[in-house]
Amino acid sequence: MDAADDLFTREDPIFANKELLEISHLPGEGRIVGRDDEIADLATAVNPAIFGQSPSNVLIYGKTGTGKSLCAKYVSKRLVSTASEEGVNATFAYVDCAQDTTETQAVQTIAEGVNDPETTGINVPDKGLSTSTYYKRLWRILDQRYDVVLIILDEIDKLDDDAILMQLSRAGEAGKITNCKLGVVGISNKIQYKDRMDERVKSSLCEREFVFPPYDANQLREIMQARADAFHDDVLEPSTVPRAAALAAREHGDARKAIDILRYAGEIAQANGEPTVREEFVTQRASARRRTGSANSSAGRRRTRDTCSRRSRCCRCRAAVRTASEPAACTKSTRTSADRRAPTASRCAGCETFSKSTLSSTSSNSRNTAAAAPKGVTPNTSSSRIRASSRRSSPRTAPNRNVGRDRPRSSHRARNIPRT
Repeated sequence: MDAADDLFTREDPIFANKELLEISHLPGEGRIVGRDDEIADLATAVNPAIFGQSPSNVLIYGKTGTGKSLCAKYVSKRLVSTASEEGVNATFAYVDCAQDTTETQAVQTIAEGVNDPETTGINVPDKGLSTSTYYKRLWRILDQRYDVVLIILDEIDKLDDDAILMQLSRAGEAGKITNCKLGVVGISNKIQYKDRMDERVKSSLCEREFVFPPYDANQLREIMQARADAFHDDVLEPSTVPRAAALAAREHGDARKAIDILRYAGEIAQANGEPTVREEFVTQRASARRRTGSANSSAGRRRTRDTCSRRSRCCRCRAAVRTASEPAACTKSTRTSADRRAPTASRCAGCETFSKSTLSSTSSNSRNTAAAAPKGVTPNTSSSRIRASSRRSSPRTAPNRNVGRDRPRSSHRARNIPRT
């Protein structure tokens, strides 16, 4: 028992509330820094919902870690609480489209998120129903339970198609829901996503668009200072947070990376038994990230080189088993563009097999010979005749070295003697 007690630490000298540094944590009011204008714009777009009216459909763009999902969830929670004060029953559903990529998966997630089987008497299983059945159950749930529903589609560009966007954006217009008002908030880090949308979806979904810019170093420092109470008092050295903010600002102003750097620096201090989180721990975390990225890129380059070297070999001579009649090495070590276009049919001349590139060049030479021949003279351009002539002109005991060459040493080919 004593050994088991010594295995774990009962008191954490570094972290007071480590949950504040988790990526999934949704901070409360006053902890979202540098996004006041974006939150105000988003709230204006969905403001009609607190009166039981249809909110505007919104598309939010921005790079990773710029607070898009955070602000969308924050505004949605505030909307639900404010609408309830006005006597409007509202809610929101969140869908991670990177995980639920198909139309069926997404609509099932929405229906399950807004459903209460004890109230509606409707069951939404994980699988086993058709897409149309999931839609029918979703419309029934919305009409029975809510006045307004806001649906957040995060990573919307990962959806397989725009079918669910068409269904959600035009549900009220098509008469599929009568008592409930529906709004859609799409989130993407690809500003060009709208260009590949269906025109019908674009006209109804893209009512309002917002772009979230990356955080600068000052905003990142404020974000980490707002979460400094995740540590005990006097644990963070004064230079730790500015250093972490400066490192994160180099990587496109990603707030997730800034918080991750700060959390990992605290874990390093905790593992080393240090009483404070020093600046060198932040630098150590950044160096580890760079080493990991460098190792991944080096491995990718090695795989590319290996693949290229394998593709440059003869696809017969590289076989592990060879017969005695086959040569020990290829006489044609590099492949032509025709070989690259048809790698399975490529053979080297040393393997005594024609490649597609050799045959095409032979045909081309034959056509050129026919065009250059005098009028009334029929050149010997048949490939089978050329091969037969080559076999007759060389001893049968030795392999024919002329086969597969662009210009074989055949007297009939060289002198272009017509057949009589």
